[in-house]
Amino acid sequence: MPYFGYARQDRRGRAGQAIGVHVVAGALASAGTQRLIVVDPHTVALEAICSVPMEMLTAVPSLAQALEGQLPDGAVVVAPDLGAVKLAERFGALLSRTVAVVRKTRLSGTRVVAEELVGNVRNRQVVIVDDMISTGGTIEAAAKVVADHGAAPEIVVVATHGLFVESAAERLGRAPIRRVLVTDTLAQPAAPAMPLSVCSVAPLLADAIGRLHRDEPLDDLPARS
Repeated sequence: MPYFGYARQDRRGRAGQAIGVHVVAGALASAGTQRLIVVDPHTVALEAICSVPMEMLTAVPSLAQALEGQLPDGAVVVAPDLGAVKLAERFGALLSRTVAVVRKTRLSGTRVVAEELVGNVRNRQVVIVDDMISTGGTIEAAAKVVADHGAAPEIVVVATHGLFVESAAERLGRAPIRRVLVTDTLAQPAAPAMPLSVCSVAPLLADAIGRLHRDEPLDDLPARS
């Protein structure tokens, strides 16, 4: 399962509401699933929720490699919220770049207010990284904050999963974003309403599946941490 749906619903929203990720995990186990391979799940707690063995891989090295040589000196990796800090730090380490962090408040499923930036982005290329892009609200708010802090106008956005629900594509298309880079964990439109590039995780998954069938370890594959 390159993209594990409902992974973000890992807590009860209100009394009597089912925990979506637990329901999906239970359904997979009941259907006879013996092992799961997932890519960059929203929470590492997924492994504890699922009753079948799980391999959690990450597309971060593949995405970082796709950016290698395309960023100017002084480029900054930006986490669009506190939840993406570890991810941004991993990107920063792979690309040898510094990291800045945006602090946000979510008002609704589509409305996000970014309140402050920790780090220096003035006159520098910015790469905003997250595990997924859903409505685009978080990315839009982060792009506005870094622009207000004097970042270079052409922002790059990187995420493993490109859901692009509701008006996300149009929203990102209006933002000062030069390029949006996602993987093919979800199918992407042939003619997107934004500057979209797609990086394939097929080699990563094929390698993992082949090793499991040959009963070989996955220790040296990039894993979600």
